[in-house]
Amino acid sequence: MNSKKLTTSSGAPYYEHQDSQTVGARGPVLLQDFILQENLAHFVRERIPERIVHAKGSGAYGKFTVTHDITKYTKAKIFSQIGNTCKMFARFSTVGGEKGSADTARDPRGFALKFYTQEGNWDLVGNNTPVFFIKDAKKFPDFIHTQKRVPKTNLKSATMMWDFWSLNPESLHQVLILMSDRGTPQGYRHMHGFGSHTFSMINEDNHRTWVKFHFKSKQGIKNFTDAEATKMAGENPDYAQEDLCNAIDNGEFPKWTMYIQVMTEEQAKEFRWNPFDITKVWFQEDFPLIEVGEMELNEIPVNYFAHVEQSTFSPSNLINGISFSPDKMLQGRLFSYPDAHRYRVGVNAHQLEVNRCPFAVNNYQRDGYMADSSLYQDQPNYFPNSFDDTVADSAYKNLDYELDNSRVANYNRNENDNDHYTQPGLLYTKALNEKDRENLVNNIIGSMSKIDGPKRNDIINRQMCHFFRANIELGMKVASGLKINIDSNMMNHMK
Repeated sequence: MNSKKLTTSSGAPYYEHQDSQTVGARGPVLLQDFILQENLAHFVRERIPERIVHAKGSGAYGKFTVTHDITKYTKAKIFSQIGNTCKMFARFSTVGGEKGSADTARDPRGFALKFYTQEGNWDLVGNNTPVFFIKDAKKFPDFIHTQKRVPKTNLKSATMMWDFWSLNPESLHQVLILMSDRGTPQGYRHMHGFGSHTFSMINEDNHRTWVKFHFKSKQGIKNFTDAEATKMAGENPDYAQEDLCNAIDNGEFPKWTMYIQVMTEEQAKEFRWNPFDITKVWFQEDFPLIEVGEMELNEIPVNYFAHVEQSTFSPSNLINGISFSPDKMLQGRLFSYPDAHRYRVGVNAHQLEVNRCPFAVNNYQRDGYMADSSLYQDQPNYFPNSFDDTVADSAYKNLDYELDNSRVANYNRNENDNDHYTQPGLLYTKALNEKDRENLVNNIIGSMSKIDGPKRNDIINRQMCHFFRANIELGMKVASGLKINIDSNMMNHMK
C-alpha cells in the first residue's frame, strides 16, 4: 500500500512538519521556514465571521419525498407527481446566542431547509414557531440588539429584552411561546418547523394562492422545563448537536411531515387580520393542513465547518411555482440574508458544495474572492451575446399582481393590524394545557424578576398591561408572582 506524501497547499512534498528551522539547536527561528509561516497563517484564518443571528447550529443532509398531490396549487416540478424526491440540507440553530452558547437556551430555534431541485435550490428559512416578535424588518436590528449584550458590560439583560417587548406589543404572541416550555425544546428532532411567513404558490394556469408551510416532527414534541434546560446547559451545552449526530449515526433518521395551509386571494381580502403579518397565525380550523410530503435527515456532513458553518440560506432562493408575498418581514429578509452571506462567506458562496445547485447553472456573475471558473470557463460575462445559447425562458416570467394600496407610504393603518392580544390570549387558553400555563407563568416571573434599574417599574407595568389585555388570568398570576398590587388606575390603563 502506497502512503500519501505530506505536501504544502501547492502540492510540494516536504518532511519537516513538527520542527522549525533554527540557527543552531537553541537559536532563533528562521524567516525562510515557509512551512511554519503557511501553517500559522492559515490557522489564524480558519474562522469566518459568525452569523449575527443563528450563530450556533447543527446540520444534516437528507431527502424530501412528495407523498400527496398539490399540483392544483403549484407548478413547481418537485411537486409535479407523487413519489418525486430531491436531496436536501437542513440547519437547526438557536437565534440570539453566540457560537459557544448552550443549545438549551430559552430561544426560538432556526429551521432552515435547502431543497436541491431540478429548477434550482429552494431555501425555506423558518423557525420552530409559526410567528415572530416583530412584523416589520425595519425593527429587526433593534430587536436583535436586545437579545444580545449590553454594550457597557457585555452581559445579557432581562431589562433590555422586556423593555423592547413592552414597547412593542406585537411581540406578545411570540413572547408567550418563548416563555412557555416551547422555548426550550429537547433537541432539534423533537420540534416542529414552520416557514412562518406567508408565501405564494402559482399553478400551471398562473393562478396564485397564498400559502404557509408546516413541518411536524414524527418523533413527537419534547420540551425541557426551565430547570431541566438550565441543568443541561451546564452538563452538555452541545446537547442538541450530540443528539442529532447520535440519532443519525444509529440509523434513527429523524423525519418530519410537510404540510401547507392555503388561502385564496379572495379569502385574504376578508381575513380578520392582515394575512401577511408574521405575528399572526391562520387558524387551522379555517385553513386546514394539507399533507405534502416527508423530510428525512440521514447523513451528518463529513466536515462541520465546510458544510454547516459555510451553508447559506436565503428566502430569496425560490423556484418556479413558489414565490413571495407582501409580508414586510419577508421582504426585508429577501435582501438581508443574501447580503449577510456575501459579507460572511463571500460573493461566491453559492459555488461551495453545500450551497451549490447540482443541476445547470447559467448566469453572468464572474470573479470575486474564491471564484471557481470550472462551470463557465471562458464563456461570455454579459447578456445578451452572440456566442452562447443561453436564453431567457418566458415560461419563468414573474406573475404580475396588483397591490391593495398603490400609494407609497409607511403603512400600518388597519385597525386589526394592531390587534396584538386576541391570538396570544387564545394561545394561553386553547393551545396550552394547565401544566403548560403553569410553566409559562413561572418562566415569565423568573425572567421579569431580573429586570432592574430606574425604569424597572415602567417596563414591568407596560408589559403587565399586555398580559392583562391578552388574558386576565395570565395577568393576575404574573402580577401575583411579581408581587405587584393591581390598583384601579392600572386596570383603567389596561382597557
